[in-house]
Amino acid sequence: MINWKKNLYIMWICQFLAMVGMSSIVPFLPLFVRELGVTSIEETSKWSGLVFAGPFFVSLFLSSVWGNLGDKYGRKMMTIRATFGLAIAQILIGYSQDINQLFLARMLQGGLSGFLPAAMALIASNTPEEKTGYALGTLQSSTASGTVLGPLFGGVISDFLSFRAVFFVVAGLLFLVGFAIIFFVKEDKREQSKKNFTLFDNWKYVILDKKIFIPAILIMLTSLGISFVRPIFVLFVETLEINKNYLPTITGALYSIVGVFSVFSAYWWGKKVETIGLRKSIVIASIITSLMYMLHSIITNPYYLIPVRTALGFSYGALMPLLFTRISNNVNKDRRGGVLGIGSSFQVLGNLVGPLLGGYAGATIGFSLSFLFTGSVFLLIALAGYASL
Repeated sequence: MINWKKNLYIMWICQFLAMVGMSSIVPFLPLFVRELGVTSIEETSKWSGLVFAGPFFVSLFLSSVWGNLGDKYGRKMMTIRATFGLAIAQILIGYSQDINQLFLARMLQGGLSGFLPAAMALIASNTPEEKTGYALGTLQSSTASGTVLGPLFGGVISDFLSFRAVFFVVAGLLFLVGFAIIFFVKEDKREQSKKNFTLFDNWKYVILDKKIFIPAILIMLTSLGISFVRPIFVLFVETLEINKNYLPTITGALYSIVGVFSVFSAYWWGKKVETIGLRKSIVIASIITSLMYMLHSIITNPYYLIPVRTALGFSYGALMPLLFTRISNNVNKDRRGGVLGIGSSFQVLGNLVGPLLGGYAGATIGFSLSFLFTGSVFLLIALAGYASL
């Protein structure tokens, strides 16, 4: 048996570095869209939605496929493939000369990626059953930690170098992560599936099992709510009373505030679940998230965003780890990669629909109503969680 703790710690570092890279492009991507020749705020909002959603057009269909291949050929192999695929895509994005090339490169990124579900399946399948919840929660904290540094990192580089420089730095970081996984992460071959479950088998398994299907739906709604405002957030910040010369850095800092408190919240909510249970934790976290997004709609002073986004990070940082752990705990090891891949497909669906709706909403109904809509999504999650979990 491999040393599962050593594996977990190495993958935590690798996933942290990968998320630093991938989250570093979020604050300024709409500004990069503008740099490529899209001028009006309405068109920038719409194209930003398409560019954010682009990777998820493809990964929606491929996430569960990669999960199945991981069960058959090895989760480590799928994790390495996803890491190098992301790196190649970032290089192509950095060389984009117009908005159409950017959109196509982002779609290619979706086809080549799938890092997070592959990493989850790798850790879940090489960890003792009774430690799986702890291991997945710890691994998820690396995602939150990476999003602390990433947006600020990307904002500073884009302010002092260029938007394109960020993509090339991220590609280098991802290549480093890929080689680290090759040489330092171990996989127990005995844990590979002895049964060949088809994609249809796993989808049927998910849909017919309420303990898996309902968390998967809530994962989709959570990712939809979070991603809905991504295409418009930097444009919203631009309307506030700030120094426009440092717009990417300021926006990155506001994203990082959420990330910081998401890290703290993962541990706090993990303990809270032991005392108040999963359902109450999800309901409370969803209600707080709903209120914080709604408060965005009335803020005109950027300093008021600091406490609001602090509370936001503390609340929604709990949702994804709890929901994915719920799924993992209700799946046999021999099909865990495939089922987690399907869970990731639900997350991808939310990440696909969210930016498309958000970009269109920002261009048509404005920023305030867009934040109110996002708050309503999390209120729906709270009601659904209370009624169904």
